[in-house]
Amino acid sequence: MPVALGLAIYWGKNFTYEQLFLKVSTDLAVSHDAFNRIQGDYLNHLTSLAESHQFRTALESGNQSSVFEQVKALKDKQNFSFLKVISTENDQQNILKSRRNSSSLLNALKGHESVGVEIYSPEELQAEDPELQKRVELPILQTPRARPSNRTQEQRAMVIRALYPVKDSRGEVVALLDGGVLLNGNFQFVDAIRDLAYGPNSLPKGSIGTVTVFIDDVRISTNVPLNEGERALGTRVSNEVRTKVLDNGSTWIDRAFVVNDWYVSSYEPIVDVDGKRVGMLYAGFLEKPFRDELWNALLALVLMFLALMLVSAWAAIRGARRIFKPIEKMSNVVHATQEGSAKRVGLITSKDELGTLSREFDDMLDQLQLRNQEIQEWADSLEDKVESRTAELKQKNQDLENSIQLLRQTRQQLVVAEKLAALGELTAGVAHEINNPTAVMLGNLDLMVVELGDNAKPVQKEIDLVIDQIYRIKDIINRLLQYAHPDEYSGYINMIDVNLLIKDTLKLVNHLNQGKSIEFKMDFEATQLIEINSQELQQVLVNLLVNAIHALDRDDAQITLASRNWKDKGVVISVTDNGKGIDKEHLAQIFNPFFSTKEQGEGTGLGLSISYGLVRRFGGNITAESELGEGSTFSVWLLSEPQIMEDEEAIAEQLSIIEEATI
Repeated sequence: MPVALGLAIYWGKNFTYEQLFLKVSTDLAVSHDAFNRIQGDYLNHLTSLAESHQFRTALESGNQSSVFEQVKALKDKQNFSFLKVISTENDQQNILKSRRNSSSLLNALKGHESVGVEIYSPEELQAEDPELQKRVELPILQTPRARPSNRTQEQRAMVIRALYPVKDSRGEVVALLDGGVLLNGNFQFVDAIRDLAYGPNSLPKGSIGTVTVFIDDVRISTNVPLNEGERALGTRVSNEVRTKVLDNGSTWIDRAFVVNDWYVSSYEPIVDVDGKRVGMLYAGFLEKPFRDELWNALLALVLMFLALMLVSAWAAIRGARRIFKPIEKMSNVVHATQEGSAKRVGLITSKDELGTLSREFDDMLDQLQLRNQEIQEWADSLEDKVESRTAELKQKNQDLENSIQLLRQTRQQLVVAEKLAALGELTAGVAHEINNPTAVMLGNLDLMVVELGDNAKPVQKEIDLVIDQIYRIKDIINRLLQYAHPDEYSGYINMIDVNLLIKDTLKLVNHLNQGKSIEFKMDFEATQLIEINSQELQQVLVNLLVNAIHALDRDDAQITLASRNWKDKGVVISVTDNGKGIDKEHLAQIFNPFFSTKEQGEGTGLGLSISYGLVRRFGGNITAESELGEGSTFSVWLLSEPQIMEDEEAIAEQLSIIEEATI
């Protein structure tokens, strides 16, 4: 019960302050909304005047006296501290020099209305109205818990400034309405917000709700009392609040020392039109009435608990006298049983529940002793059988697992070896059967051209076409050999900048852009160097670019080449087109040898397969993403430090992928 009392006190205190902090947070939200709404109201007043027929007629006709009277009437009615009409017929530079320059003024000159908080220096406020500067001057008072400062007077002004551009029928800005409301000493402003946040009966008797506007950490408009009937103007906020709100830009929802007492407080930074933190908006209420009520409630709770504890103790002692002796006997029997002794409770003369329980307890111990003897006999015989059968099962399972593992390894080795042998035999046979005839054909064609001389000119185009096709055959054979034996074509590896290599590669395929008007976009952000064979990587990029160009058949054809750092592993190069895309059924097969989505005779189906093998040999990878009708993206993932893979491993990996795709 003392623990429960402590928890109740702890929970009650925390819950109470959580509710107070929740309320003050809501109060700050109400004050924030009211602050913004009041700013919007002032801008709406300017809008109503600027868009009125009477004002526009007077402005367009040049009736300055009528314009002045309407502006003065609005200024007096809506309590503007200053309100002026600025003609834009003058040079904008002169306007910027004559008025306080800010982002709001620049936006207004561009035709955009705006309203927000601005801080005026003494000189800027003097230029608006000398009387306003006298109202602003405020001595700074020494305040407990405030940050040390040598400042003795606050002369700056916080102003809600509203700017509305007046446009002619052509939409050009012909004049500006520039109005401001001074917040320094503006008690009507803070009292209106306080009345919204702290209406009647919103606080207990003795507590007061307060709202304050700060420039930096100095109170320039507040209803926090300093003395009886005196507002705490010129006092400063505590250093803890200033650090969190002004320095760090956070919101304060907590207790805070305000001038001369503790308040449940909320602060938020005030940001001017240029995005700078220039002051704070505060809402809070006196903590003492809530604290007194809390401690009174906790004191009543403590007294109730003490009374309850006394009654409970009296009832517990009285009841313990009736049950203590039987319970003590049963407790002794339990301890003896735990130690292995066969002790019993014995005769209990009581006829109540405890007497019945003690007799049943003795009977239960007798039965348990009998059952334990029987179980022990069965356990001795069963244990030997279990151990024997378990050993046999373990041995058989181990033998079976070894056999299965051996069969799997043997099958994988046989499949890979058979496919590698078949691929090598196929490429060697094709090279032998085709390279020799093509060499003879090229030799004879050269001889024919020499023998015919000028007589060969009429069919020179056809001869060149035949020679090109023969070289195409040789290129296909070389790619096939390169796929089967890439180690014979590999060169030295060195450190390269992928961005430069991409640019060089693009030059190799520029001739394919003729007649298509393809737009190439570059987006290079990779900064890491990679170690790889540059010729092999260039071959991969050429293949991807050629495929992307062939996939484009639209007027707004576009290819994007991008590079990014791959965390700290290396770089990733992506080739993206907005072409016809790849069917999902084909996407899983595009890296297989001899697979092609092009028309017959337009591709060999070896380009992507060879590219995949080249990249995998350096520990990288190629991935593809595509949507039919929207385009494709091929990404080449390259390590800064390559992890060289043996050629047999790379080919076996491709064959296993092909096998999985066909299952």
